[in-house]
Amino acid sequence: MSTPPSWTVGELKITKLIEQSFSLPAAKLLPDLAESQLPKGMTLESPLQMSVHSWLVESPQGHFLIDTATGNGKSRPFSPLFDQLNSPWMDNLLATGLRPEDIDCVLHTHLHTDHVGWNTIRNGERWVPSFPNAKWVIPAGEIAWYQTAEAAPRAIVFADSVQPLIDAGKVETIAEDGGEYLPGIRFLPTHGHSTSHMSIAFESAGQVALFTGDVMHNKLQVPHPGLSSVFCRDKPAACSARAWLLDFASRHQATLFTVHFSGSAVGQVNPAAEGYTWTEFSHS
Repeated sequence: MSTPPSWTVGELKITKLIEQSFSLPAAKLLPDLAESQLPKGMTLESPLQMSVHSWLVESPQGHFLIDTATGNGKSRPFSPLFDQLNSPWMDNLLATGLRPEDIDCVLHTHLHTDHVGWNTIRNGERWVPSFPNAKWVIPAGEIAWYQTAEAAPRAIVFADSVQPLIDAGKVETIAEDGGEYLPGIRFLPTHGHSTSHMSIAFESAGQVALFTGDVMHNKLQVPHPGLSSVFCRDKPAACSARAWLLDFASRHQATLFTVHFSGSAVGQVNPAAEGYTWTEFSHS
């Protein structure tokens, strides 16, 4: 079993835990995309590669997971991409030398199906917390959204991957305006993709690691931050959040850890004539 790729930011070791990759036509992922915004040689029907993965952060404060991908054996009839997976995600975690009981905290950017699944594993007829010693930190508005009629088609996601954590008394919540959770760990409101989406910043030894969540789905959104994905609930809000996050990342020279970018999914952004440029980092 190969060791998953990792990066160093300050005193943090950050490792990518891959679940799966797939592609979508450019025009399907980014419905407002224009031909003129594509790199030379691509069309609106060209496939854009996407990834689903989590980030493991090993820090002096403990072992953190940022989101938990889709999970294995979860019934997701609304999405063949995520239905009844049998992925190597847990094997990739074990390949780091850590065990589920070594995880201290799971931080959630939001509660979509491809970000919460490994929260729980099946134990007989029940779903139980995958990381027995961890606590989960979740934006309060994300939990509240699942109590609305709009969420009914996705109720199964909450039932098997979030409710068992609440029942076990393992959940803490973050208010709508975000804020510091632990020294140097801050939730940043980037609402739009989902009702209370947050990005998460770790500051360590004067450097910033920025976990973007689903503020962006593809590198094309870096030079063209006005493009929202088909998956965004509120496109104007998502565009505003993306513009804010790119400015924040640029000003702080943050290292971005994205969720759905192909390649390493890690890099930095810098201002350009239009939007920003993306510089991708290879792993350590």
